[in-house]
Amino acid sequence: MPGALPAPLADILRRTNEPIVVQTARSTVAAVLSYAVAVRLLPNPAPLTAPLTALLVVQVTLYTTVTTGIRRVVSVVAGVLIAVGFAELIGLTWWSLGLIILASLVTGHFIRVDEFVAEVAISAMLILAVPAPSGEALDRVLETLVGAGVGVLLNVVVPPPAFVEPAGDAVRELAEHMRALMLRMGRQVRAGATAGQARSWLMDARRLDNEVARFDASLRRAEEGTRLNPRVKAAEGAMARLLLRSGLDTLEVSTVLLRTLCRSLTELDRERGTREPLFTGELAAGVDELFADLADAVDSFGRLIAAQVTEGADQAEARLEDALRRGREERDRIAVLLRAETERRWESWDLYGALLADIDRLLDELDLEKRSLWLSEQLIAAAPRRPTLSGRMRRQARSAAARLRPRSPGRTGSGRDGR
Repeated sequence: MPGALPAPLADILRRTNEPIVVQTARSTVAAVLSYAVAVRLLPNPAPLTAPLTALLVVQVTLYTTVTTGIRRVVSVVAGVLIAVGFAELIGLTWWSLGLIILASLVTGHFIRVDEFVAEVAISAMLILAVPAPSGEALDRVLETLVGAGVGVLLNVVVPPPAFVEPAGDAVRELAEHMRALMLRMGRQVRAGATAGQARSWLMDARRLDNEVARFDASLRRAEEGTRLNPRVKAAEGAMARLLLRSGLDTLEVSTVLLRTLCRSLTELDRERGTREPLFTGELAAGVDELFADLADAVDSFGRLIAAQVTEGADQAEARLEDALRRGREERDRIAVLLRAETERRWESWDLYGALLADIDRLLDELDLEKRSLWLSEQLIAAAPRRPTLSGRMRRQARSAAARLRPRSPGRTGSGRDGR
């Protein structure tokens, strides 16, 4: 591609945008700057509370840095006020220390400073440990304000990355894991897999839940990274959050459906035993083709979500349309074969029906037309809450609907569950 960066340089740039690298570098710079500023502005010769606050405040996104900074300052001020009040009234004894800690922790929960609840008690105890609590209290508050201010200002002047692209890659990676499992299931069915072997598919499908939780953390980082970020326009950030979240939600539902499908396959051994093949002959070959089409559809969906928050969605969209069309055609052919199989094995009719129902739901969950209409409704519904963004978000909604709407008609299934 013209203008593309060399692979080594692109890899270096990608690694510098890793969350751990970003936070490590920014925390170090913010701590040093906050110490230098505090030395110049405050009378304390060693204002270490300022860099300590900067280390606690600076996060990988501007949104979390601001919210963390506010909670940190509030917790310190609350602890200082409690300490000064107790010092003036009863002084420091073993029982007053217990009362101070109890009052600080209760206050921290009441004012909802989250991870800084203990900081309220710590600040109170540190103030009580000095001979002149009033003077030390003011110094601690000022140093905290300097550290929090420098941390927030650093992220405003040099905004951190939005982490949208890594979140898109996470969605695509989850889709690739699902694709690999589906392809393996199809190959093993063609080779004569039994219901006993299908139990390993069920275990792998259950493990996908852990993958969803891991990728959800990456997505939350991207959602926070697009808020208050000068690098990202508000309308574009809102759309990126909606696209990524809805994409991961769709894949999460798909993992549940895949797990249910695997469960149906394992139940086939209740009538025929664990050593008899699940399917044979033309039916086994058809199931293999169907799973291959489903695998292509899921993989194309993941690539489409990743492309929508970067660029180049057309190819992924076309692949997804084609995979869904082939999957529906193969599903109909499998239904005819399963009906004939039911006449031979009538006791398995309910499991065959459950298998087809799971496939229908999976195809329906990935349906492009319903997704485009749902996205349009969500974006347009969100616009009135932000009047200044209404026009832009409506244009984004129409663009998303036009880009996602399939160009050829197809069977859409019975409805979109959970939407």
